[in-house]
Amino acid sequence: MAAEQISFHWRGEPLELLGAKGLWDPQRRLLLVADLHLGKAETFQAHGIPLPSDGDGATLNDLLALAHRWRPQQVLVLGDLIHSRLGLTGELRAKLAALPELLGCPLRLIGGNHELGSWIEGLPQEPSQAVGPWWLSHAPDPRDGLLNLCGHLHPVAVVGGGADRLRLPCFSYCARSERLALPAFGRLTGGHPCSQRDRIWLVADGAVVDWTQAPPSRDRAA
Repeated sequence: MAAEQISFHWRGEPLELLGAKGLWDPQRRLLLVADLHLGKAETFQAHGIPLPSDGDGATLNDLLALAHRWRPQQVLVLGDLIHSRLGLTGELRAKLAALPELLGCPLRLIGGNHELGSWIEGLPQEPSQAVGPWWLSHAPDPRDGLLNLCGHLHPVAVVGGGADRLRLPCFSYCARSERLALPAFGRLTGGHPCSQRDRIWLVADGAVVDWTQAPPSRDRAA
């Protein structure tokens, strides 16, 4: 059944998987998101590809709505807040500078591969780190005794078949490596199918639903 949020427990520690593509840690009042890829349209435009510049506003509005709903003590981005240095325009820098006040709390950034070589005033790139029982990283980086919360993978699940086939963003949990990957938060992001062995929760239209993936067919396996 679809809901605004679904509870997930790891060794007795609660997390809320949000249909708005964020992750809520109620014990620490920490809101986590990953892979906003702000400035992606401007990056493509710099290479001569006329991608419309309307994705950032929608993505930032989504983030503000999420923060106003949950009132976190901190918002932490698990990497790839921006898409590249080419897209880090003066306008985007001004929006990022205003974000903490608009969010109503501090904004922190775990450095991702798309931030490499970039500098954002007032928002230093932090290394992967432990916060309570979690190991926070951009790319998957499992650590013994901690649950790895990460981005980077842009997990999606393929639902249906034929003309009704859909690719939907999802949360993806790998029990073998103790890794929970967040869906990409940005409006202008693609996705990659997650492993058939992962437990997944689909997100669409602000709702999240626990989902069992169909096993691969014999034809596909061949």
